[in-house]
Amino acid sequence: MKRVAFMALRELHDESYVDSSVRFVCQCKVTRHAVDARYIDTMGTSTRLSFSRAFVCLLVVLFSVLVINGASDEKDCGCGKNLNRQNGQEQGSCPINKVDELDDEIIKPIYKKDLTSNMVRIKGGSYFIGTNDPVFVSDGEGPRREVELGTFYIDKYEVSNADFQEFVTASNYKTEAEKFGDSFVFEGLLSKDIKNEIKEAVAQAPWWLPVKGAVWSQPEGRDSNIKDRMDHPVVHVSWNDAVAYCKWIGKRLPTEAEWEVTCRGGLNDRLFPWGNKLIPNNEHRTNIWQGEFPLNNTVEDGFDRTNPVSYFPPNAYGVHNIIGNVWEWTSDWWKTKHTDEKQTNPTGAPNGSDKVKKGGSYLCHKSYCYRYRCAARSQNTPDTSAGNLGFRCAVSA
Repeated sequence: MKRVAFMALRELHDESYVDSSVRFVCQCKVTRHAVDARYIDTMGTSTRLSFSRAFVCLLVVLFSVLVINGASDEKDCGCGKNLNRQNGQEQGSCPINKVDELDDEIIKPIYKKDLTSNMVRIKGGSYFIGTNDPVFVSDGEGPRREVELGTFYIDKYEVSNADFQEFVTASNYKTEAEKFGDSFVFEGLLSKDIKNEIKEAVAQAPWWLPVKGAVWSQPEGRDSNIKDRMDHPVVHVSWNDAVAYCKWIGKRLPTEAEWEVTCRGGLNDRLFPWGNKLIPNNEHRTNIWQGEFPLNNTVEDGFDRTNPVSYFPPNAYGVHNIIGNVWEWTSDWWKTKHTDEKQTNPTGAPNGSDKVKKGGSYLCHKSYCYRYRCAARSQNTPDTSAGNLGFRCAVSA
């Protein structure tokens, strides 16, 4: 079982344990009435756990204070790695959407006649994914391995706010961020009023704040909207939300292998969809963080948050923003051990607790989150949402 980390409201007692080997922080606070415990890590996930797990948290924290006081944390991805809501069903909150249980009349596939319009066709065949020169070995970036894929289609663009609004209007769908009542937003994008209302802090990633009312239509909380961002990628959507949208429109999420083959655009052993130079000919081709993270974004690429889904040049396959802008969900369960034997249409682990996301986001910087490479990967639980997490769809030919 994963190690867990915890955080609670600032009341009577506050102790913490930082384990640099796993990049997690344990914080637990005891109130007059209960132990309020949350799982967090350096990416800022804050997830309230059940009482039994909270009690385990307290034991871990008390032990760590006595034995391992003074440990320090490592730097890790500043753009959303492991922003997880765990054990949401145990919180007494609204039930988590499970796509296979959704009302077929609510999530009824529309099967548009032009289903594959604004999609590109990737011819079936043999491709290579992964790398023999991993940056984050523990993420399972390697080894470089051959895959045999069937022909498929994948969206040219990330699913936009306009696309998602059409889905919500037709189905009356409620996202998990709406059901939970909050989602994570980068601190630098919030208004002063919103920041002043937040009473919780994430010890190792203070730039990630849990914002009440932060949902797909209000990306930075109740005083924000998407009126001028209808052509930007939808965010604050969980894996379950993404699958629900895909089901409604008659598509699916791409597998990790399909996504990575698409990212590479026909190139082998290259870092980015266009080659190894991040800014070829001084031309920005993706939306990531410039400057010192998280203090100063120099916005050299023109954006301090998401950009329109068609803004930057496409790769050789005609796909836009396959890295940067927002992380993109894939269908695979997360695993980090891969065979170097050739696989046919791989789909990841048979089960698990986390789903694979790819591509990095506008908050990624090489010093913290060098995961805007085609071979890079990360993970979140299926009910997680954040202000830099979106998706695109695929269809089997």
